[in-house]
Amino acid sequence: MPIFRILFLLFLCIPLIEIYLLIQVGEIIGALPTILMVVFTAVLGVALLRWQGLATLTRMQTAMGRGELPAVTMIEGVFLLVAGALLLTPGFFTDAIGFALLIPPLRQSLAQSLLLRGMFQTGGGFRRGGFSAGNTYEGQSGKTSGPKVIEGEYERRDD
Repeated sequence: MPIFRILFLLFLCIPLIEIYLLIQVGEIIGALPTILMVVFTAVLGVALLRWQGLATLTRMQTAMGRGELPAVTMIEGVFLLVAGALLLTPGFFTDAIGFALLIPPLRQSLAQSLLLRGMFQTGGGFRRGGFSAGNTYEGQSGKTSGPKVIEGEYERRDD
């Protein structure tokens, strides 16, 4: 299914789900408590997001200081960005997804599964099926054989 169809369905279905849930909760506890709950979840979510974001940033800086590529941590940062957008969107469905993305073990396992599925790769440029960083060379056999190095000499001439 093309990505635009999926996005269209999401933009169509999620607001309908949110409206339905807001009406159902509003009928049970009333309009004012429902509004207060939505505002409270947004405020709580932003506070948790700030704490989680700083912890993720610290882990990323530590890994980079050791000379490692913090791929999982960078993907976690993207998930935190998505969680923040979902938590600021009024509604219970988006809040549930946003709070789920704030759970570190769940977020880390999602990031690792994306890496394992090949959606993000480390190693070289853009590739079919995902993104990767670095330089690699595919020889005539089609296998990656490391970076392609072209040796030569040059001299600088100032005209």
